[in-house]
Amino acid sequence: MPQLIKDRAVIDDRWILIRDVEQFGSAPAKTPLIVPLVFWRAQRDVLAARGDIGVWVAPNEDPAALANDVGLLPLIAVDFPQFTDGRGYSIGRLLREKYGYKGELRAIGDILRDQLYYLHACGFNAFALRADRDLGDALKGLTDFSDNYQSTVDQPVPLFRRRDTRVSGATPV
Repeated sequence: MPQLIKDRAVIDDRWILIRDVEQFGSAPAKTPLIVPLVFWRAQRDVLAARGDIGVWVAPNEDPAALANDVGLLPLIAVDFPQFTDGRGYSIGRLLREKYGYKGELRAIGDILRDQLYYLHACGFNAFALRADRDLGDALKGLTDFSDNYQSTVDQPVPLFRRRDTRVSGATPV
């Protein structure tokens, strides 16, 4: 069974990623599936009734298409077709902060250790790395830095504001 990093641990991945909708019919019964956004939009009611469906979003797709569905989806995956394509960071942040997504937010595709810390800062809590990468080593990437200067999903107050409160005792703005 393939593995991934989720919530800072290496676990078995029980989900099957459906890249091509033709694979949907041949997927094993009662197996959780991650389907393309376009397929979700076309078959939303049928797929939502199944309950074990996640959706993956391509970097050129608008996460606003899921704004009304975030409560229905146990998993949303964001595709990074190349590690140099940073659009998925924004998609993750929008899903968490603007649309209030609370479920598993998974980075898929060309994911490397060096990205994990920053992906986590944008709200991702699961990472399906390339098959040629060591998950144990990659897990260490989540602790490469001790703090962020800018705001993150977990820490919305930037460091310079937190420093001000330590010095003055004031409440951050």
